[in-house]
Amino acid sequence: ALHDACARMVQAGILPTNPVIDHCAAISVGIVDGEARLDLPYVEDAAAETDMNVVMTGSGGLVEVQGTAEGVPFSRAELDALVDLAAGGIGEIVALQKAVVAVPPTPKSFESR
Repeated sequence: ALHDACARMVQAGILPTNPVIDHCAAISVGIVDGEARLDLPYVEDAAAETDMNVVMTGSGGLVEVQGTAEGVPFSRAELDALVDLAAGGIGEIVALQKAVVAVPPTPKSFESR
């Protein structure tokens, strides 16, 4: 919706270019019964030992990582595994976004960050 609104503003001469330069998506991950899981429904989320939300750009940049240990702290290895699992799910979401919305490639200057 944001991309389409900005595209209309470009067409109307309100914006010089579309400021939307990449896709963005979010997903939940967590550890339930000792197992890393993707896109937790409420029942699993409520029972999760670790609950995390991950937001990433279409090019793989992290926008936000918010995780909570609901009892026992989680390890760095578990954090990495959850972020990797989230990245795979976000990749699927971004592929669906790309099927319905055209966003220009990320500028080189932005990729170098």
